[in-house]
Amino acid sequence: MRQHVDRWLEGLRKNPPEYLSEQDLKMLCNKVKEILIEENNVQPVDAPVVICGDLHGQYFDLLELFRVGGEVPNTKYIFMGDFVDRGFNSVETFQLLLVLKLRWPSRITLLRGNHETRQITTVYGFYDEVMRKYGNANPWKYCTDLFDYLTIAAVVEQSVLCLHGGLSPEAKSLDQIRLINRVVEIPHDGPFGDIVWSDPDDVDTWQMNPRGAGWLFGAKVTKQFNHYNNLDLVARAHQLVQEGYKFMFPEHSVCTVWSAPNYCYRCGNVAAILRVGEDLSREFIIFKEVEASANSTPPRMVVPYFL
Repeated sequence: MRQHVDRWLEGLRKNPPEYLSEQDLKMLCNKVKEILIEENNVQPVDAPVVICGDLHGQYFDLLELFRVGGEVPNTKYIFMGDFVDRGFNSVETFQLLLVLKLRWPSRITLLRGNHETRQITTVYGFYDEVMRKYGNANPWKYCTDLFDYLTIAAVVEQSVLCLHGGLSPEAKSLDQIRLINRVVEIPHDGPFGDIVWSDPDDVDTWQMNPRGAGWLFGAKVTKQFNHYNNLDLVARAHQLVQEGYKFMFPEHSVCTVWSAPNYCYRCGNVAAILRVGEDLSREFIIFKEVEASANSTPPRMVVPYFL
């Protein structure tokens, strides 16, 4: 297996990258499933670690992220979902993360985002990209079946909770998150859907989310959640931030991390990753899009923003 993994890594690192054959991808997905099924819904991760937000198929910017943050396995990573859709290279982006997970499973943690579903990927680009590159839907099926095994959250040293979207009124404790049956297509309602869809906002407690899924949650419920679970910070992704990261609420109890620079090749934002040190110190690393990313597709080929 090691020879396969090294060959896949070598191919994906080429310029242009060589994505896996259909048969190799099937083998990769099956092997990674065996690793993911052993992981907790709230996977414990030791510091130091680098926390990353949405990638959205911007493969060359992912390579830049590893350049500025450190390569696996020298650096440990948590990726908070939304690996695919929007960008032009979702196939290569997701495959590189899976190969790294297979090669160094304890050095990279992959969380599920709201785009890691069958329904969303048929609309926002991943399915179409697979059809364009492979000529059939089987590779998409292998990947979407694997999505169901991705974990929901990670907790760094019992201090920083990482998840894709936000909190849920139906999950007031980490133990309640641990009890969710995650090996399903993400439900529209309930705690699982809320965790990948919710957003922090200037509201008292909970309000309906204009996205049509999840909730808007405020400072009061975040403070209660963090106190009850003995947490210092909720780190999440899910929302474009022009500066790459943004703290919310007076206590800075929530932080959005966004890791897709110049999102959709036209938003003009910078990207950020959050390095949590062994002493739980926090350092944000800012980076910009690379030329190869900007040149990878004309903007008219990208589905317009908002989800």
